[in-house]
Amino acid sequence: MTPAVEAAERSLLWSHEALGLRAVVDAAGAVRLGAPGQEGDRLLPLVEVTATGHGRTWSGERFIDTAIGGRLTYRGHETARDGDWRCTTIRLSDPRTGLAAEVSLRTRPGARFLRSRVRLVNEGAAPLRVESVSSLTLGGVAEGALGGLTLHWADNDWLAECRWRQASFREQVVALNRSAHGHEGRGCFERHSQGSWSTGRHLPIAALTDPTGRAWLWQIESGAGWRYETGEREGAAYVALFGPDDAHHQWRTTLEPGEEFTTVPAVLVGVGTGGLDAAFGELTAYRRRIRRPHRDHTALPVIYNDYMNTLMGDPTTDKLRPLVTAAAAAGAEVFVIDAGWYDDDAEGWWDAVGAWEASGSRFPGGIHEVLDAIREHGMTPGLWLEPEVVGVRSPLARTLPPEAFFRRGGVRVSEHGRHHLDLRHPAARAHLDRVVDRIVGEWGVGYLKLDYNINIGPGTECGTESAGAGLLGHHRAYLDWLGSLLDRHPGLVLENCASGGLRMDYAQLAVTQLQSTSDQQDPLRCPPIAAAAATAVAPEQAAVWAYPQPHFSTDEIAFSVTGAMTGRVHLSGFLDRMSPEQFELVRTGISVYKAIRSEIATGLPFWPLGLPSWEDGWIAYGRRGTTATWLVLWRRAAAGDAPGGGQRHGTDDRARTLTIPHLRGTPLRPEVLYPASAEAETDWSPTDGQLTVSLPRPDTAVLLRLGPDASEYDREA
Repeated sequence: MTPAVEAAERSLLWSHEALGLRAVVDAAGAVRLGAPGQEGDRLLPLVEVTATGHGRTWSGERFIDTAIGGRLTYRGHETARDGDWRCTTIRLSDPRTGLAAEVSLRTRPGARFLRSRVRLVNEGAAPLRVESVSSLTLGGVAEGALGGLTLHWADNDWLAECRWRQASFREQVVALNRSAHGHEGRGCFERHSQGSWSTGRHLPIAALTDPTGRAWLWQIESGAGWRYETGEREGAAYVALFGPDDAHHQWRTTLEPGEEFTTVPAVLVGVGTGGLDAAFGELTAYRRRIRRPHRDHTALPVIYNDYMNTLMGDPTTDKLRPLVTAAAAAGAEVFVIDAGWYDDDAEGWWDAVGAWEASGSRFPGGIHEVLDAIREHGMTPGLWLEPEVVGVRSPLARTLPPEAFFRRGGVRVSEHGRHHLDLRHPAARAHLDRVVDRIVGEWGVGYLKLDYNINIGPGTECGTESAGAGLLGHHRAYLDWLGSLLDRHPGLVLENCASGGLRMDYAQLAVTQLQSTSDQQDPLRCPPIAAAAATAVAPEQAAVWAYPQPHFSTDEIAFSVTGAMTGRVHLSGFLDRMSPEQFELVRTGISVYKAIRSEIATGLPFWPLGLPSWEDGWIAYGRRGTTATWLVLWRRAAAGDAPGGGQRHGTDDRARTLTIPHLRGTPLRPEVLYPASAEAETDWSPTDGQLTVSLPRPDTAVLLRLGPDASEYDREA
């Protein structure tokens, strides 16, 4: 062994063969993460930290090249087993401030992901006000080949979730000719959250891909502030992932001597081939590993919810009874009474919520009549709650202690007629415990839809803490509260919702069982959301609306039902008013879904036409299962056919050809599972792995099974 190789081996602290990454310590004691053979300034310090009085060594928009990060030196490391996980902890310290950092790198043998978080401890003699700290950093990506990189990110908004975009890396991070200036650039490509809607602007997920099929995909797991950046450094790309910070979230924390802070987790996925599809497959597998176990993840019951395009927050005993009967006959297994069940206020319920007592006027015989009827029809009853808010007119706004609410500058915060509870306060938590224990323990409700319809801003100031630190503290207490509910009520199912998908992050989805993916009410606008939902959430957690109506045509009913088969069916609509033929079309769709749902919990998503754009005419979503591959395809109208005079830019082509690489060379028989009324035709070419699908009419959709024989599903349906 040569001296150089021997020195390199001595410097190796950690390696990840599947990702091709190593953590090494250099001669100065700095620890950096990168690929074998990479060294020096091409790689970032393992942790980047800014603190008041300790900023960056090169000023700009970047949160790398920090003074403390550059001074952190190696103190030791150890690797331990935690079940199937391998966890390496690397210990660093800053000799100037006494700040210690422990970096936890977690993975599993053979897995293509790395999960990281950082624990800071002030071992110095003076307080240190931390303003930002990374959860994970990586440099040296695509060294010398930045021109071939593509950047992928997702915008997210109310009614318009999971809108993926892409651009060449060089369009966003332009070449500056470093050699002519002697410095790196000052900018980067960044995305971050704003306020308490963690995904109100963007998803905390993005990727870099190259033409060979290599992909780096990352996710930040925070419901209370996050930011990522990517840019160029020393001729290569870098990625830095953060939780909340001072500049973007008003987060900062003062660590007194002996005090500590732990960052939110972040995960990095890397694949050498297969591009985004392969990377999202790995991320899906990772998401399944980190969440709290629950039978709902494999049972996947069909849920009927009375809200969307149906009762719209106006439930009564008389309105619900026929819906309960129809939902059960259609095959629903959970029936959720959504917003309004507590409304007895002549001025409206929005700014009066908080007590969560059933309305006497809406349910003259008591809400138990409806809950009992749901159970008598073989379904689990569910209710909607918005636990973190109290209306400004609610009596609770006066009876709970002032410290139980969000405050800034000593003033209670209000937003859209609501105050916000701080779940760190025992009175706030005790109030919600009483509510849930009554609803679940006494009323027998087995499903709670937990909504969150306000963005409260940067957070709450308790004493000397910053608003962002208050928001993070509350959110961690909220997650702990959710876990305590499931501890006391193990069979309870929790749906995470925030005006649809505005808190769609894996801080919450590691605890809750389902995610509402959208409030979108136009069925023709749902396909790009339904198709891309699996980028944000595991398919078996992705609740997608199906709201067929009696005034719909046959194609419109089937279009709505088919789209929900991508994940979890959230059925709604006035099923009780349908003709027998319409109802049978819905019932058949639910039967088909039940026949295939066992594969959803283990299948991996892919997109044979690429991730959808908002206006795409043809959209395709695939799921690769253990026994077969399933595809949902939508054909939306051409621009000239769109409602309102051409708002959508689709296509009037009757057919699309999709390439499915993992089935290339496989003889198979494409089967139309649902609906027969779409009159879809298919042609499979095993030689090149191409499937051609024809849908003769616009605004139709089809569910296909690609496998040797689909007769078992025909029989069950």
